[in-house]
Amino acid sequence: MKIKIICVGNIKEEFYRNAIDEYTKRLQKFCKLELIEVKQSKIDDEQSKSQEYEKIIPYLEGYVISLAIEGQQFNSLEFANKIKNFGNVGNSTISFVIGGSFGIDDRIKQKSNLLLSFSKMTFPHQLFRVMLLEQIYRAFSILNNTPYHK
Repeated sequence: MKIKIICVGNIKEEFYRNAIDEYTKRLQKFCKLELIEVKQSKIDDEQSKSQEYEKIIPYLEGYVISLAIEGQQFNSLEFANKIKNFGNVGNSTISFVIGGSFGIDDRIKQKSNLLLSFSKMTFPHQLFRVMLLEQIYRAFSILNNTPYHK
């Protein structure tokens, strides 16, 4: 299975990069992971979503999951089963999209197979990238019956 995480912006803080590197390393035994960073728009308003859309759209592949506050919420076991089911229906690639400061363009949401929310709270994009990687790793741990998720 291939997991793509398409993110707006880059990671500047070393502690986030270290956590991302750690989960990237852990995930190698379960899937092929591709982290894609697209440049954040310099416009500080809603137009940024449209510009970021143009940068994100070429990378979308397979089953598309956009992270959005209005999306569905799952516990870790439910999320693991979603990932398992995506693989069972012939989608060997899952593309996760993390938008920029103003969220994700509605056209990407419409192309998404699932809108996913971790919480109604807002998180920094850098931290959220770590949280998503951790939950993907936890899902694979559950599916492979490894002790990490306990």
